[in-house]
Amino acid sequence: MSTIKHTWRALPFVGLLGLLLAGGLAGCQSEASSTDSTSAANKPVDLLASARFDTARLTTVTNELNLTGKITFNQDKVVKVFPLVGGHIEAVKAELGAYVQAGQVLAIIRSGEMADVEQQAIAAKGQLAVAHKTMQVTEDMAQGGLASQRDLVAAREQLQAAKGELNRVNERRSILGSKGSSVYLVKAPVSGFVVEKSAAQGMELRSDDPENLFTISNLDHVWVMANVYESDLANVHEGDKARISTLSYPDKVFTGRIDKVFNVLDPDSKTEKVRITLANADNSLKPEMFANVTVEYAGHDQRVAIPSNAVVFDQSRNFVVVVNAQNHPVVREIDIFKTAGTTTYLNGGLNPGDRVVTENQLLIYNALGN
Repeated sequence: MSTIKHTWRALPFVGLLGLLLAGGLAGCQSEASSTDSTSAANKPVDLLASARFDTARLTTVTNELNLTGKITFNQDKVVKVFPLVGGHIEAVKAELGAYVQAGQVLAIIRSGEMADVEQQAIAAKGQLAVAHKTMQVTEDMAQGGLASQRDLVAAREQLQAAKGELNRVNERRSILGSKGSSVYLVKAPVSGFVVEKSAAQGMELRSDDPENLFTISNLDHVWVMANVYESDLANVHEGDKARISTLSYPDKVFTGRIDKVFNVLDPDSKTEKVRITLANADNSLKPEMFANVTVEYAGHDQRVAIPSNAVVFDQSRNFVVVVNAQNHPVVREIDIFKTAGTTTYLNGGLNPGDRVVTENQLLIYNALGN
């Protein structure tokens, strides 16, 4: 009986202890919740430390014109190689697409014309030797009174003619690269890629054949030839910026400027050609590649503009994170007029001079509870 009474009296103490523990836990949870709330409130402020900013500006709208075109050779860097003599091609030393150095042998031709040139050189040397001997004899005879002054002048003219003929033949031998045989070596005049090749082993050539054996081009710079329709001619000028993309490199954008407008319309397509020269140090751009060309040109109206990477798209609406006068991040909805390249133009939502976050803006946007 006494034991039962003791247990009954202990119950209020246990209940009080439970209430105290519950209260302590509740206090801890409340404190933890308060700490988490404070941390969440400070989080956007902390994120601003690593964010980047830009300023909204009132600027003239840049318009874009989409054109089609293709990559072509830089014609200023294209060299066609013709044989200087006719003959029989014994060997071809360069293949299509190969890179060749200036002076490298491209083909070997066995030529009768080269043999003729060598024979002319031998004959010219003989005539010169005879002219020298004739001059010496005539001078001796003139001193003895056995030759007239006229004979002496004729001997001198013959000597000059023989020297001139030998010089002419030697110049031709030098141009043809003659080494004293009937072999003619076709050499690369410049370094570059063999982009065209018609030479083949066993081919017979005429000296008057108008067809070139090789075409060599340096692909360090290439041309982009784009077509401009008649309705867009007024919007395209030399110096306009252009962005080029290709099917081969869809994620890579090449930039340049229009450096030539060909003021002639194609009678069939009714388009005008414009040219953009691109650096191509890695030779990634190949002639005949299809190209999409976007040309930027200045419009007439002015609007507030911000970098395109500052825009946050959420639930079919557009927002930016603005830093207010108190240096606090604030989400603001914007109305976009158009986007051109890396710039977005607005109908409303921002004023010139507003500071917008351009990096980590999505983290701040989410931290603010949006």
